[in-house]
Amino acid sequence: MLPFVPDVSTLLQFAVATFILAITPGPDMTLFVGRALSEGRAAGFACMSGALSGIVIHTSLVALGLSALIVASPQAFMALKIAGAGYLVWLAWQAVTKGSAFSPETGKRAPRSLFRNWLTGLGINLLNPKIVLFFMTFLPQFVSVHDPHAPGKLFFLGMMFIALSIPITAPMVVAADGFAAMLRSSPRVTRILDYLFAGVFSAFALKILTAHAK
Repeated sequence: MLPFVPDVSTLLQFAVATFILAITPGPDMTLFVGRALSEGRAAGFACMSGALSGIVIHTSLVALGLSALIVASPQAFMALKIAGAGYLVWLAWQAVTKGSAFSPETGKRAPRSLFRNWLTGLGINLLNPKIVLFFMTFLPQFVSVHDPHAPGKLFFLGMMFIALSIPITAPMVVAADGFAAMLRSSPRVTRILDYLFAGVFSAFALKILTAHAK
């Protein structure tokens, strides 16, 4: 296996976490589905492309920044992972206590340009502090503090996140009407997604904390 590709167990765990994150309603999903409803599928896909471009930027910054941190201080990198575990617990708690926010715009309006929609998707991704913190704390859970190939693995996982997210989010944009109606009429479905999200990320937080305690 290539040195920058994590082991199979790590890939499977990351795939599960990505799937749960992708199907959980949030600001990005609200934007994609809302633009598809109000301006058409092309606008929805343009926003989705912008947000995925933001993920590339986040991943690159995390991989480069953490590589410098690993060289400077493995202890600091481990501290970041411990802080990340706490942040994952906080996200899980937020999902259970406050639930998902999903209120897309539905009124028809004159379409914006695809580039403008792309910029909107990029902006909502890059300027969302929760996403910045999430990638800073989420990706390091899947690499070892002593792994010399950690930066490459971080970047690989970021690209894997995009590859796994597209087949999940794209159908939501295509079926925007039905998807939005389902979430509005079935609060039980969104609560199930919230609890799945909370359970998976609590498990990852527990994993990193117990590993550190050994």
